[in-house]
Amino acid sequence: MKKLDVTNFVKTLKKAYPYATCSLDFKTPFQMVVAVMLSAQCTDARVNKTTPALFERCKTIQDFVDIDIQELEDLIHPCGFYKNKAKNIKLCAKQVIENFNGEVPHTMEELLTLAGVGRKSANVILLEAFGIANGIAVDTHAKRVSNRIGLSNEKEPEKIEQDLLKIFPKEYLKDINHLFVWHGRNTCDSRKPNCENCCVKEYCKYYNK
Repeated sequence: MKKLDVTNFVKTLKKAYPYATCSLDFKTPFQMVVAVMLSAQCTDARVNKTTPALFERCKTIQDFVDIDIQELEDLIHPCGFYKNKAKNIKLCAKQVIENFNGEVPHTMEELLTLAGVGRKSANVILLEAFGIANGIAVDTHAKRVSNRIGLSNEKEPEKIEQDLLKIFPKEYLKDINHLFVWHGRNTCDSRKPNCENCCVKEYCKYYNK
């Protein structure tokens, strides 16, 4: 993609999805960490139905350390993989308190030391909780859209992210994941993409093959 095409591509998506933002509900950085963990293999809508009761029960990071693992599992059960997620949430809370004085760290390197936090999650946390956009969170939607349009032929999220970082200037990084998620949900569906009504089909390898 040429520089002008990149600019027009992003502008077109932003016009199509002017309200494209993070769908997860949170009020504090650690709530964002927990919500992102719960969103793995789960819809954001389901997470948002689950977290109100969880965040009412655990108002502080210490509460997540202290809560009985069985009670935590019961609270997050609807989000799936609840045993592993509960274990990671409790350990992560402990790490934040012991290693970072109770403050969620805001660098990629530090976030990656936390239980249950991978690069994609760290990118989301940095952007949503701290307004830092140095990378692009490649979730299932971003992966699908990137591959179909032809922005990356890679299959691994980290490699796709590196391809995207070569294409999109820094000022667009905060928008790319949101736009790709909304485009993936509303138009570029995994099973039946609505190519005829796609606003960026002129740039798409899948449509123009």
